Amino acid sequence: MSHKEESEEKKCSHQTELYIDVPSTCLPIVYSPEYNITFMGLEKLHPFDAGKWGKVIHFLKEEQFIKDEDIVMAREATEEDLLVVHTKRYLSKLKNHILEGSREWSLVVATITEIPPLLFLPNFLVQRKVLRPLRTQTGGTIMAGKLAVDRGWAINVGGGFHHCSSDKGGGFCAYADITLAIKFLFDRMEGVAKATIIDLDAHQGNGHERDFLDDRRVYIMDVYNRYIYPGDGYAKRAIKRKVELDWGTEDVEYLQKVELHSEGALNEVRPDVIIYNAGTDILDGDPLGGLAISPQGIIKRDEIIFQAARRRGIPILMVTSGGYQKKTARIIADSILNLRRKGLIGGEAVDEAGPSLVPLMMNKSLSSRETLNII
Repeated sequence: MSHKEESEEKKCSHQTELYIDVPSTCLPIVYSPEYNITFMGLEKLHPFDAGKWGKVIHFLKEEQFIKDEDIVMAREATEEDLLVVHTKRYLSKLKNHILEGSREWSLVVATITEIPPLLFLPNFLVQRKVLRPLRTQTGGTIMAGKLAVDRGWAINVGGGFHHCSSDKGGGFCAYADITLAIKFLFDRMEGVAKATIIDLDAHQGNGHERDFLDDRRVYIMDVYNRYIYPGDGYAKRAIKRKVELDWGTEDVEYLQKVELHSEGALNEVRPDVIIYNAGTDILDGDPLGGLAISPQGIIKRDEIIFQAARRRGIPILMVTSGGYQKKTARIIADSILNLRRKGLIGGEAVDEAGPSLVPLMMNKSLSSRETLNII
């Protein structure tokens, strides 16, 4: 795209409430209580902890890192916002329901979220209790994209729906928030012309890969368990740096690969922004991820990525993505607190001695995992 075409595209951008001016007193941490999915206990039928986002905030408050007034309140992405990436046909599918007598069947949403009983709930409830929280998290990712460029870093405590593309959802991902955040930045932020996605969720990020398959402005690095969902061979063509892991991969091997390849990716192409998909489903014992990374390994992983970004002066947006055990919220909070202690977020950077891996205890290998379809 030429500079003239890019300028014209920016002029044509729709009015949005997601690119608001944020008071300088706020930290670039985006969240809303609307993120959490709780209704009639049905959320417990899925391994995903649908209240983990609120728990992360609770732990950060408990440690006196943030107060309510420090948080940037996420706003729900409107249909016009979503149409920047999504097709009208796809968004209509999410609204559609099958009428049978007086009953409404929310088939598409039940399929995407893998909570079959949603099929039998009134459609208006599904829209309000499932899709609205996901739209709010999506709005949060878009908002955090602008904040990252403005402030140098941002964290959306939710988001990371990397299995959703412009015309198809899956694996608990109904909206393509990563694609949307990048498109918004390209359209609206001067000086943002290249982006790198570093996807470290245990699953392949086939949604954003499909969306950016032919877009040279976006460099994708993806590190995932090669044996689990989604196994999308077509989408893999978009990955510029592909790291396929085996069952039960442990801390030392994992962290060496993350550091080696993140350094390589950022040396190969210097982006204007990094979108970091920081899934915690790599944790040992996760029922879906099939890897064996310790809590300390996850904390060190996030430090490696933020350190690489800070050393190069590249803005970074982090989204939390998958992670299904009850203890993952605590680990996410501990990781954010570690980033603050290391001076990688929140204040001036501490003196940096360059990347180094702390020797970590090797974990027991996992012999087998269920391979359900999930973030």
